[in-house]
Amino acid sequence: MAGSSHGHTPAAWTGVTIAFIGFCVSGAFMVMAQPVGFWAGMVIVVLGGVVGMIMRAMGLGMPKQTALVTRSAPTVTREPVAAES
Repeated sequence: MAGSSHGHTPAAWTGVTIAFIGFCVSGAFMVMAQPVGFWAGMVIVVLGGVVGMIMRAMGLGMPKQTALVTRSAPTVTREPVAAES
């Protein structure tokens, strides 16, 4: 995956960072036994995905791979010209 630039875009980094913060918030409130804070953190996790998709739609993500059809003329090989003596 390292060679394919998978996820190395501003949209991916921003979405994952926001989701990670939401995960941390949910974890902290889960330990404190506060269900409202836990669900608020889960909303932040979902918000990270939404922000990532919006940024991708704005052009800050990986460009979509389109199938390029290249047409080339058939390769013609010619016999070498014999040297005349």
